[in-house]
Amino acid sequence: MAYYFSKTIAGSFENAIRKVTDALKAEGFGILTEIDLKDTLKKKLGVDFYNYKILGACNPPFAYKALMAEDKIGTMLPCNVIVQEKVTGQVEVSAVDPVASMKAIENNELQDIATEIRAKLQKVIDQL
Repeated sequence: MAYYFSKTIAGSFENAIRKVTDALKAEGFGILTEIDLKDTLKKKLGVDFYNYKILGACNPPFAYKALMAEDKIGTMLPCNVIVQEKVTGQVEVSAVDPVASMKAIENNELQDIATEIRAKLQKVIDQL
């Protein structure tokens, strides 16, 4: 089972970030964290890297449901979405598949929640 789903879109990296953020918002997600790996790797290691951001997306009602079903689930929150540009003008957007990441947890209620979140994240990727 794949642990993510993705799509490559044409355009600028900055525009892709806006599209992803807007699509996530339309599905009830907000961005809790934004990690710029290109910037971080330059600062910490002095290396040049391509555009790569990790967006920590959270849908509060579903996060709450998941926490009520499994109090340690915070170790797997938020849902990460990556935006990377290895080739200028070709931006790959990938989202974690929460169903795959929840396989190790034996909790049927949590699996149902993960299935709902998966549908929302898949819709985000499909709409790009």
